[in-house]
Amino acid sequence: MKYSNPLGETDPKRWRLRVDHGRQTWHYLKSDKESEEWLQTKADMYWLGMEVPSTTFPPAKTALDAARNGFEFYKQLQTEDGHWAGENSGPMFVLPGLVISMYITKLPVPEEWKIEIVKYLFNCAHPEDGGWGFHVEGDSTVFGTALNYVVLRLLGIDADHPVLAKARATLHKLGGATGIASWGKLWLAVLNCYDWDGLNPIMPELWLLPYWLPFHPGRFWVHTRNVYLPMGYIYGRRLSADVDPLIKSLRQELYTQPYESIHWSSQASNIAQADSYVSHTRVLKILNFVLRVYENLPNLIGLRDMAIKESYKLIELEDKNSSYLDVGPVPKAMNLLCTYFEEGPESQAFQESKERLIDYIWVSKKGMMMNGTADGAQLWDTAFIVQAMVESGLAKEPQNHESMIRALEFIDDCQIKCNASEMERCYRHCSKGAWPFSTRDQGYNVSDCTAEGLKSVIDLQNELSYTKELVSKDRLYDAVDVLLTMQNADGGFATYELIRGPKILEWINPTELFGGIMIEYSYSECTASVLTALLIFRKHYPDYRADEIISVCEKAADFIKKSQEESGGWCGTWAVCYTYAGMLALESLANFGEFYDNSEFSQKGCDFLISLQKPDGGWGESYKSCELNKFIEHPESQVVNTAMALLALMSARYPHEEPIRRGIKLIMSRQQANGEWRQEAIEGAFNKNCIVTYPNYKFIFTIWALGRYAKMYNNPELL
Repeated sequence: MKYSNPLGETDPKRWRLRVDHGRQTWHYLKSDKESEEWLQTKADMYWLGMEVPSTTFPPAKTALDAARNGFEFYKQLQTEDGHWAGENSGPMFVLPGLVISMYITKLPVPEEWKIEIVKYLFNCAHPEDGGWGFHVEGDSTVFGTALNYVVLRLLGIDADHPVLAKARATLHKLGGATGIASWGKLWLAVLNCYDWDGLNPIMPELWLLPYWLPFHPGRFWVHTRNVYLPMGYIYGRRLSADVDPLIKSLRQELYTQPYESIHWSSQASNIAQADSYVSHTRVLKILNFVLRVYENLPNLIGLRDMAIKESYKLIELEDKNSSYLDVGPVPKAMNLLCTYFEEGPESQAFQESKERLIDYIWVSKKGMMMNGTADGAQLWDTAFIVQAMVESGLAKEPQNHESMIRALEFIDDCQIKCNASEMERCYRHCSKGAWPFSTRDQGYNVSDCTAEGLKSVIDLQNELSYTKELVSKDRLYDAVDVLLTMQNADGGFATYELIRGPKILEWINPTELFGGIMIEYSYSECTASVLTALLIFRKHYPDYRADEIISVCEKAADFIKKSQEESGGWCGTWAVCYTYAGMLALESLANFGEFYDNSEFSQKGCDFLISLQKPDGGWGESYKSCELNKFIEHPESQVVNTAMALLALMSARYPHEEPIRRGIKLIMSRQQANGEWRQEAIEGAFNKNCIVTYPNYKFIFTIWALGRYAKMYNNPELL
C-alpha cells in the first residue's frame, strides 16, 4: 500500500540539474521567474521520470539502426559540460548519515529535500514488512530499518504515521536497535540514542603505530581506513548530540525495552542475524576484549589526545585533497561532524565541507537519495559510451561529432593533474595523470577508471579525424606511468592502490556488513581493464616504456587466466557479476591475442556464457551472484547482462553466430520507439553484498553490443 507524503509534494518541473566540470547538483526553483530563465533540459526531465520530447523511429531492421536510434535518444541526456550524469545509488545506509549529521550540526534541511527524502524512503520501504534493507532490493535489516526510521523522525514524520508504525513493528520483530550492526551503533551513539558503552572500541591510537606493523590502518583498503578514521575520532571524543525531546522519544521507539533498562556493555557484540554478513572471528573477539581493558585504563601519557590530534590532521588532509568530497558518502558525513566539533560551525573548513553535501544528492521520480560511490559515475560512464561509439563507427557520423567533441573536452578536463598533498603522510597512492571514477575534484585515482579514460582518449584522438589533441602525449604517458605503479605481486590490479596489508586482516573485519573490506585485492575486472588499455596504448605509442609494458601485460594476462573458475566464468566484484567480469576478461584476452580458436581460457569462458543463455536469447543474472560467489539466474532476461555477454562472445570471436544473433534480437525487441531502453534490475555491486545502480549501463552496453555485432557481421537485417 502506498501512503501519501504528509509533507506534501514538490513540482518536478521546478527541479534543475546544474553541471560544472563534472560536478552535478540538483536545485529547486521556487519562483516562476527562475523557472522561465533556467529552462529544464531533457536530461533533467528524463531523470525526474517526466516525458522527454523525442523522435519516434520505425522499428530498426538492423543492429546498427538500433544502435543509432539508441544514441539519438541517449545523446539528449549528455550534459552541457560533456559528461553523462546519472544516479549511482542503492545502499540504504548512506542517506541516514547525511541527515543525522545535518541534524547534529544544526544545518537546516531544505523543505524540498525533506519532501523528496521522505518520498524516497516511503517508496523504498519493503513491500511486505515495511522495513528497509542494506540496499534497495534487499530484505529488511535492523541496520537499514533503524537508521531510516530515524531519518523520517528527524525530518518531522510522526511516530504514529502508518509507514513508521509498520517499520517500527518490523524493527522490534528483528529484536530492536540493540542488535544493529556496528556502523549503526556509532550513528545512533553520536545521535545520543545509543550508549557508548554498547560499542566495541574504535581506537584512534592505531594511527600512532609505526607503519611497518601489518595492522596499521594505513594498510587498510582506502574506503575502510577513511571510514574508521573519523569513526575513531568520534569514538575517542565520545561526540554526541545534545538530548532534546525528539531524541528522548527515539530512545524509547527504537528498542523493545525501556532505554534506561538496557545493559549497554553487553550489546557491543550483539548483532542481529539480519545484519550479519560476516561474523566476528575469535581473533576479533579477543582483540575487542583487550581493547576494552585498554579503554578503561587512565590516559596517563596523553596517548588519546595525541591520537585525536593525528586523526584530525588526516581528516583535514582527506577533506582538502578531495575538495571536501572525500572518498565516499559515509566518510563525507562523518568528516562534517568531526569538523563541526573540532573547529566549530563558523570555521572555514566547516563551511567548505557543508557546501559539498549537495554533490552527493540525486533526485529522481522515486525521490531524493544519496549517491553511494564517490559523488557520481561521471568519468566512468562517459568513457564507456565513447568507446562504444567509436568502435561502432557511429562516432564518425556527422550528427554525432559535437557530442564526441564535448565528451573529449570533459575527459580532458577530468584527468587528475597532480598528486595529493602530503601524499605519503595521508597514505595516498600517486594520482598525477590518472582518471577518477567521478570528477577531478574528488581526485582519487582508480586503476580501471584510469584505464577506461586512457582508452577513450586514444579512441577519440587517434580514431576520429575531426577531434583536436586536447590530451597531450605526455599526459597519456602520465596515465601509463600511474598504471605501471599499480600492479600487485600476483600480477593483478586492485582499485585505488597496491595491496598494502596481509589477508589475515580480514580476521579483524569489524563491520559485520561487508566481505573483503579490510585490504585491497587484485580484481579480474580492474586487471582486465588495465591490460586492455596498456595493449591499446602500445599499438599507438610502441616506443614508450615498451619492455615494462610487455612484462606487466604478460603478468596481468596470467592473473586473469588464474582467476578463471573451473566452470569457465569470472566472478565479478564491481557489477552483476559473471556477465560483467566475463565481458572484461575475454576482451582483455582478445587484445592479448587469445581467442576462442586458440585459447582454452577463452573457449571455456565463452562456453560458460553460452550455457547460461535463456530460451528467449537473453541473459539474466541476479545481484545474488555477487553475494554468493556463484551464478544466480534472474527470472527475466536483462538487456544489460545480455549486452555484456554478447560483447564477451564477440571479443573472443565465438564461432557460432546464431546465439549472438538471438541475443541481439532480444536487445532490439526491448528498445522503445524513441530509441531508449527501460530500466530493469539493478546492475552494480561492491564488497560482495551491497548493490548499486548504474542506470546508464542500459544505454552504454546495448549500443556497444549492437554496434560490435553490426561491424562483425556486416550489419544483416534482423527484423
